[in-house]
Amino acid sequence: MINRELIRIKTVQLTYAYYQNGSKNIDTAEKELLFSLSKAYDLYNYLLALIVGITHESRRHLEVAQARAQREGTEMPSQKFAYNRFALQLEENHMLNEFLESQKRNWDQDQPEFLKKIYTQITESQIYKDYMASSDDNYDADRELWRKLYRTLIQNNADLDALLEEQSLYWNDDKEVVDTFVIKTIKRFDEKNQSHQELLPEYDSEEDKEYARKLFRATIMNADQYQRYMSEASRNWDFDRLAYMDIVIMQIAIAEMMTFPSIPISVSINEYVEIAKVYSTPRSAGYINGMLDAIARHLVKSGLLLKHMDEKH
Repeated sequence: MINRELIRIKTVQLTYAYYQNGSKNIDTAEKELLFSLSKAYDLYNYLLALIVGITHESRRHLEVAQARAQREGTEMPSQKFAYNRFALQLEENHMLNEFLESQKRNWDQDQPEFLKKIYTQITESQIYKDYMASSDDNYDADRELWRKLYRTLIQNNADLDALLEEQSLYWNDDKEVVDTFVIKTIKRFDEKNQSHQELLPEYDSEEDKEYARKLFRATIMNADQYQRYMSEASRNWDFDRLAYMDIVIMQIAIAEMMTFPSIPISVSINEYVEIAKVYSTPRSAGYINGMLDAIARHLVKSGLLLKHMDEKH
């Protein structure tokens, strides 16, 4: 789950913090980076568990409605949502339950008021009403319901964002990326896998975990050298007025270009330009794009960077 996009973002955040807090202990900072990445994986599991928590809330409402119907002699309410096949499979998932047990997290006990609120939002939504009225009664329809509900009512939910930020300083920044992995997981679920359906692993590969370590260490340990490259390439740019975050982003981009032979220069530049759009000033992306292009061409021409670079980036 923790891919290179997320690693790049975390490295930018933790490198900036490394210079701001002044501790200059690279071992401690590296541990903080890896811990920060692990918290993103915790959030992934916790958001999957939210679906289970909402399902439990729906069953509480169903029990009340069933008791009322029995008492009044009216038609019994539908169990379609409360016993949604996808939600049942997720509820029984071994990997998710191991996580919840290890973290001692439980939406039902920890956030009962939030569960009530989001359950009400769901039952009032057109997505829910269409699902309950539909004659489709199969696993695929049940899974698709939760994909739609997640994208519509969970992915962009200010109350949930505030709640998560209270629980972890990391989670507010992580949620946008982690949401994409939750939706990907929902789409990957297969009924035949039952409780043994695999969730996404913490890292896509051991290579990615090593990538995080190497990128961070190269950024810090070669800082003077990389900033010299920036200074040399900035003769036609107003380098002194550059935002500090821009310097950090470019420093990491140069570290990636210099440290990882298999990553094309254009990929590194594009990735960090996109990060600049989110984490720096409105003008930063264009400036960083031009600077990194100039730096890379200089390094290739001088033989310091043994990579191919197209005539036009």
